[in-house]
Amino acid sequence: RDADGDVMNATELRQKTVEELSTELDGLQLQQFKLRMAKATGQLAKTHQVGLVRKEIARIKTVLTEKQGG
Repeated sequence: RDADGDVMNATELRQKTVEELSTELDGLQLQQFKLRMAKATGQLAKTHQVGLVRKEIARIKTVLTEKQGG
């Protein structure tokens, strides 16, 4: 997510370095874990956030693969 908390599109992600993307990915994976735990314990009101984070993780992994020549 950008500074405003909005989902970044692929063009914005491609402008970042591999290190920045890796850091972003780590943060999102931690957030995904916390959301899954909150959902499992019934504490998550906005359950759609789990899917949004999952899609954002996929976007970052796709751009990382492109940058690493895969």
